[in-house]
Amino acid sequence: MRDKISACLTVGNEENNIRRCLESLKWVDEIVVVDSFSKDRTVDICKEYTDRVYQHAWKGYVGQKELIKKMARHPWILFIDADEEMSPQLREEILAEFESGRNRQYVGYEFPRKVFFLGRWITHGEWWPDIKMRLYRKDKGICTGREPHDYVVVDGPIKRLKGCLHHYTYDDISDQIVTMNRFSTIASAGLYEERRKFSGIDLLFRPAFRFFKGYFLKRGFLDGYSGFIIAMLSATGVLFKYTKLWERIHVTPP
Repeated sequence: MRDKISACLTVGNEENNIRRCLESLKWVDEIVVVDSFSKDRTVDICKEYTDRVYQHAWKGYVGQKELIKKMARHPWILFIDADEEMSPQLREEILAEFESGRNRQYVGYEFPRKVFFLGRWITHGEWWPDIKMRLYRKDKGICTGREPHDYVVVDGPIKRLKGCLHHYTYDDISDQIVTMNRFSTIASAGLYEERRKFSGIDLLFRPAFRFFKGYFLKRGFLDGYSGFIIAMLSATGVLFKYTKLWERIHVTPP
C-alpha cells in the first residue's frame, strides 16, 4: 500500500474559496482543517468534506501550521491554503510517485504555484514559477519563516514536480491593497521586534529594486499591463513595510 497523505488547511472566513480547494483534495487520505473562528460559512462547508474540523485562536501563519501538523494522522503532510487548488496534473504526479513507491526516496516535494489574477494566469515576473515546498514527511520537516510568510524546511532529499498548484490570490486590485496593508503591518512589526534599524536606503532603493526585479529581471513586462500593475504594487508593499518600520521607531504615539 502507498504511504498516506494528510491535507492540512488553516482557514478563516474563506467561504468564497474553500469549496474549490476541498474539491481538489478528494483524493487524499485525510483532510484536517483548523479554523480561526470564521464568521461566515467556512466551517459548514468544510464539514461537508471532512469530520476533522477544529477551531483554534490564530497563532500566526507559522504557529497555526505547526499546530495543525501535530493533528495529522498520516506520515505525509500536504499544506494547502483555502485560496489554492490542486491542479489535475499535480494530483496525478503525486499519486504516481506514491503508488510506485518512489516517494520513499525523498522527504519532500516542491512544485510551482501559478497565480490567477486580473482575469488571467500570470506566467512571468516574481509570481512565476513561485516554487513551494508543500508536501513532506511529517517527521522530517518543520514550518518556519518570518511572519506573514511561512515555508517548510526538510532534512533530506527533495524532488521538484512539474504540475502546478493554482493560486487565486486576490479578488481584484482593491483586495490586493487591503492584503498588502495587513501584511506590511505584520512584517514591519516583526522587523521592529528584531530591533531592525531603519535607513533611508530602505525607502529610496528597496521599492525601486523590487519593481526593477519583478518587471525587468523576471520579465514581468511579458504579462502586459497585468505585469506592470503587479510589479508596481509589489514595490508599494515594500514601501509600506519600511515606512511602517520608520513610524514604529521614530513616531511617538500621542
